[in-house]
Amino acid sequence: MFYIGFDLGSSSIKVALIDATTGTSISTVQEPKKEMDIIAVNTNWAEQDPNSWWKNICIASKRILRENNITADQIKGIGIAYQMHGLVLVDKQGALIRNSIIWCDSRAVTIGNQAFNDIGEDLCMNHMLNSPANLTASKLKWVKDNEPHHYDQIYKFMLPGDYIAYKFSGEITTTKSGLSEGALWDFIEDKPADILLDYYGVDKEMVPDIVETFGLQSKVSKKGAEESGLKEGLPIVYRAGDQSNNALSLNVFNPGEVAATGGTSGVIYAITDTLFAKEGVKFNNFAHVNHSADNIRIGKLLCVNGAGIQYRWLKDNLNLEMNSYQTMNSYASKIPIGSDNLQLVPFGNGAERMFNNANIGSHICNINLNKHTRSHIIRAALEGIAFSFMYGMEILKKDETEIKVIRAGNDNLFRAEIFATTVATLIEQDIEIYNTTGAIGAARAAGMADGTFDSLDSVITENDHVRTYRPLQNKEAYQEAYKNWKKELKRILNNKEI
Repeated sequence: MFYIGFDLGSSSIKVALIDATTGTSISTVQEPKKEMDIIAVNTNWAEQDPNSWWKNICIASKRILRENNITADQIKGIGIAYQMHGLVLVDKQGALIRNSIIWCDSRAVTIGNQAFNDIGEDLCMNHMLNSPANLTASKLKWVKDNEPHHYDQIYKFMLPGDYIAYKFSGEITTTKSGLSEGALWDFIEDKPADILLDYYGVDKEMVPDIVETFGLQSKVSKKGAEESGLKEGLPIVYRAGDQSNNALSLNVFNPGEVAATGGTSGVIYAITDTLFAKEGVKFNNFAHVNHSADNIRIGKLLCVNGAGIQYRWLKDNLNLEMNSYQTMNSYASKIPIGSDNLQLVPFGNGAERMFNNANIGSHICNINLNKHTRSHIIRAALEGIAFSFMYGMEILKKDETEIKVIRAGNDNLFRAEIFATTVATLIEQDIEIYNTTGAIGAARAAGMADGTFDSLDSVITENDHVRTYRPLQNKEAYQEAYKNWKKELKRILNNKEI
């Protein structure tokens, strides 16, 4: 028997099968082969057709069963992970009203900022733990203000994962965790955020019925079975946004545990057990997958936009003998800690929220034309990205966030020993590396919800652990390098008047 997990991203759909007894990953597939289209009618807009999500989910679902010679009868449950912050709108017949406004669309920034000012920082942070910013609620308000002909047709709004569950089952539901992603959950009242809904003039009847993150949410309908290739009556038992699910995939559930991602952008997702949120403008606070009113678990999400994209830019432009990250890491290893006082500031991938949404750009500082080589530049890049992670974690600590252990996927940056060791040494905590994915995590979460797995601790440790980076005892050189990097960052921020 098996569990199946779906991970709906903005570029592709990933599907995983895991063994229902051991939790071992059996197979993963991805659809489509090329990235899904993102529709950008205007600057800073980003939309997708939810029907394309469903089409690719059905293709991938049938494919993974076929390629592994597995029948639909052998699947015990479904877990769903999805791109956060998106907005999907349907009418009373359940038909789509317009394309989804997805996570990276920024048309509603001004609306969210105005709401934050008008409602008040204290009220927003005490109740929703967030500024409405560019989250789902503000996108819905944008539709209300700019597309009244669409707004008037709305029966329910959904998050992307809610829509996929609806296509499987025919039932429109959401979760506390999902609503919190959109600044739509009131943590004090433990219900949808009337404060913001009333301010935006949104009909509360548009909020879907709320189901638990873990547990029987709905069952696959006859139509959902015919289209997906799965069995009618198969239970959907888990649903969560991608960053919360990524933390689950890494066995990050408890205060002091941190999930990190080192891809094009960097993500730090730390768990706390209080509703205290001071720095809500610089990062988001969401109900984690195991949050309840009686068991507070808040995921604090800080994103570093300019992270791995800088390292990739160097790979593509340095004209190396072998165009690979392994070659770059080898060059960097020949240079001492601190890169002989060369600093790279990596924030060249748009506005950075931890700098109040300022776009400060990427910078090479203190280059010595008689000393520094491309090897210095490569090491300085790895160190600069590591320092940006450390800077973000210092912001989290100001928000009374404890960091006991960091767990990360075995992706590009965390394969670079210089990067991972620099972070581990400066934060003075272990970094545990695991081979896992969001789709595998969603499938295992289905096993938790179904009662097969009491926890994911042993499942993940036994199946996925790759290595652990430990902080070095001799940390003075790292601290000095970080100090010099922060000095250059401060100079840049002062010039930008941030």
